[in-house]
Amino acid sequence: MWTDTHCHLDAAEFDADRDAVVARARAAGVTQIVIPAVVAGNFERVRALAHEHGFAYALGIHPLYVMQAREEDLARLDRLLTEHRDDPRLVGIGEIGLDFFVKGLDPAIQQHFYVEQLKLARRHGLPVILHVRRSADQLLAGLRRVGLTTGGIGHAFNGSRQQAEAFLELGFRLGFGGTVTFDRSLQIRRLARELPEEVLVVETDAPDIPPHWLYRTAEERAAGATARNEPGELARIGAVLGELRGWSPEQAAAVTRRNAIAALPKLAALEG
Repeated sequence: MWTDTHCHLDAAEFDADRDAVVARARAAGVTQIVIPAVVAGNFERVRALAHEHGFAYALGIHPLYVMQAREEDLARLDRLLTEHRDDPRLVGIGEIGLDFFVKGLDPAIQQHFYVEQLKLARRHGLPVILHVRRSADQLLAGLRRVGLTTGGIGHAFNGSRQQAEAFLELGFRLGFGGTVTFDRSLQIRRLARELPEEVLVVETDAPDIPPHWLYRTAEERAAGATARNEPGELARIGAVLGELRGWSPEQAAAVTRRNAIAALPKLAALEG
């Protein structure tokens, strides 16, 4: 049984065949999916999808969208976290964080929304799902500044061993997805092999970050080829992680499922 800790099932890429995507995931052994929000406008959508399909969800404002966000969105998030505090499918706050790779994003605005959402996580006692892209040190600084003790998941982690250990010390697990399937992803594959097993969770980030078997070159994409990732790819991605660790697919699924529950404790009741 696999747990996909990060899948944007609400994305428009799935509008035409979402039920079939879910069916393929279940057929591949994916029993749980966490659907993180990215903007205030889709808070209710991700909640509805989680309930419709028996999955979990998180609410938050993604750093790539904070330039369009408003203070009222934080108030709305706070209100919904209170309103749905007893919803067993609401497992965290996310996707939140910092992105210093994409150009044109104001660092100060990103920091503001990141810290304010960390404060909401502390207030509501929920773990967070973090967007980590060239921002690990700044994310860690924010966690320490706010004093967040609920932990969570560093999604699509691509930092150093030292940064990984710092997240682990703060109670975080780290998400490994399609990137780990590429032979050239030397640093990420090294971390997947060498980090303590209790830090590892698996994810697809579908429809994004396709594994190597779905990768398309620039020329192929220009010719119209697509590379939509799906939660049904998680078992193969997890099996690659297992190979790097010397685990069977069954062991990889069991370890990463256990770690997902440790990171997002409300999953336990859903996975039971």
